[in-house]
Amino acid sequence: MPHDLNRRGFIATSATLIASNTMRADAPPLAPPDKQPPNLKVPEAQAKTVGWAVVGLGQLALEEIMPAFAKCKLSRPVALVSGHPDKAKKVAAAYGLDPKNIYDYTTYDRLGENPAVDAIYIVLPNSMHAEYTVRGLKAGKHVLCEKPMAATVAECEQMIAAAKTANRKLMIAYRLRYEPFNMTAIEVCRTGGAGKLKSITASNCQTTKAPNIRLSKALAGGPVQDVGIYCINAFRYLTGEEPTEVTATAHQPKDDPQFREVPESVSFTLRFPSGVVATGDCSFGTAESRRYRVQGSEGLVEMDPAFAYRGLRLNVQKGGQRSEIKLTEVDHFAAEMDHFSECVLANKAPRTPGEEGLADMRVIEAIDEATKTGRTVAVRS
Repeated sequence: MPHDLNRRGFIATSATLIASNTMRADAPPLAPPDKQPPNLKVPEAQAKTVGWAVVGLGQLALEEIMPAFAKCKLSRPVALVSGHPDKAKKVAAAYGLDPKNIYDYTTYDRLGENPAVDAIYIVLPNSMHAEYTVRGLKAGKHVLCEKPMAATVAECEQMIAAAKTANRKLMIAYRLRYEPFNMTAIEVCRTGGAGKLKSITASNCQTTKAPNIRLSKALAGGPVQDVGIYCINAFRYLTGEEPTEVTATAHQPKDDPQFREVPESVSFTLRFPSGVVATGDCSFGTAESRRYRVQGSEGLVEMDPAFAYRGLRLNVQKGGQRSEIKLTEVDHFAAEMDHFSECVLANKAPRTPGEEGLADMRVIEAIDEATKTGRTVAVRS
């Protein structure tokens, strides 16, 4: 018996020795370690999110804004406001929204009774921005309003005052201030990447066919309000300055009934305190162009396209060397909504508050006066 025990012990010992001798020193372990692998992603607790009501279910809302919520981290849709109940029901079903959270323009003020709604996104015709922003603020909600902020400077001022009275946040939806290409262009221009800025040219043109709210004077349409505002805002954010005076001309063809209420095209020149001269053109009757070019004493900064929803390209030239700056695109609408949600959650001021929209509207009113009088017009401050 002892002999048998010794034999079995010898076999076990020999097997261990053989295994240890044949295993390479750098061989990986076959069984996983007790501790979690460092590259294993463990879900984190979901951050608090902001509930949004989207007001107006037109093309922009359905094609860009509603899909953008899927890319948001801090924002989620919870309510819809529309004058078309059948469409609203279909959209609510597509996004899993409670049908009880569908409102029309007569029940809009009842958003104030809905605790799920923290913020409102106004995506209505320009002429309706002021009314529905003020009503939303009075209902106790924070408001993100599409550009242009309103139809007049006076309406912009009313909106800002309403936000202060309600102690709620008001932001204007300048989506390009929340995406990396234009933000990088701002940094390059303001930090001397092209030397001292001398001049800027910008163009935002397209073909717009009736019927379209952009062609209605009653709805505060027109090429400057719809597409020219991108040039105006770019001039301001690239220089970091406010223009002092404006000259402008408009073309309104008499033989095209589409443009019986608004101009087809408008060209304008803005002068800035530093000496920068910025020239822009916008149109509803030309081939598409969405670009700007900044000329500095030592180089240039060029975006083409600059104002589109996607596919932006940024080039910088200095010292004879021209290079394209490669950046990762983001969804512009998701970025702007999450910025506003962060401001709501952290009680911070938004990057593009009501005052930003007011500044652009002052320039737009000056351009309108300049086209009618043919004179150089001072921009109100």
